[in-house]
Amino acid sequence: MKPTRSSKTWMREHVNDPFVKKARLEGYRSRASYKLLEIDTRDHLLAPGLDVVDLGATPGGWSQVARQRMGKRGRVWALDLLPMQPLEGVQFLQGDFNNPKTQSLLHSALPLAGADLVLSDLAPNISGVTLRDQAQAAELWDGALNFAVNTLKPDGKFLVKVFHGADFEVFVQRMRTAFVVVGTRKPLASRDRSSEVYLLGKGLKPDAKRVWALPQEQDPAEPG
Repeated sequence: MKPTRSSKTWMREHVNDPFVKKARLEGYRSRASYKLLEIDTRDHLLAPGLDVVDLGATPGGWSQVARQRMGKRGRVWALDLLPMQPLEGVQFLQGDFNNPKTQSLLHSALPLAGADLVLSDLAPNISGVTLRDQAQAAELWDGALNFAVNTLKPDGKFLVKVFHGADFEVFVQRMRTAFVVVGTRKPLASRDRSSEVYLLGKGLKPDAKRVWALPQEQDPAEPG
């Protein structure tokens, strides 16, 4: 397939991106590592001894940062539909985080109290059809929020990538139904022209787990 003009522009921008070059020099798996590094420096999300879950982890840039900043103490769980090259000290689970079986596997491995931090740098595969892409993105955000609420400790934190657009304000309000504090972050490694921002939720509200209950796996014998 002949490359399109937009794909050529993206590739040229990517190759010349200072964060891409920096990631190669410093051994990070992706330029996205610098987004989490900056946010963590500001908000102190990562510390030794924590249990951290990284949604949409492949190729592993955020899991790599989490492991590095936590040292040898604590655990990092990475989830993705795609395979990921092994990272020392990171436990990888391939599967759909929205799938009840995947959720059950993770929850059985985490402490009973839950995780300290859930990270989500998820983004949909872009089709170019704006309304479809926005709907798919919003569905991912809701799924990640649902997962985080039901995985975190009461004082846990949730960092999620979102995009300005039709569903942005609605999702901010949903975050506020779940967390005591919700803030917006735009790290330097996030390109100026990109509509992406990160929302950081801190501290679950008392009724969050009731409002954002996980769907139950349906018995095959039961009618749909």
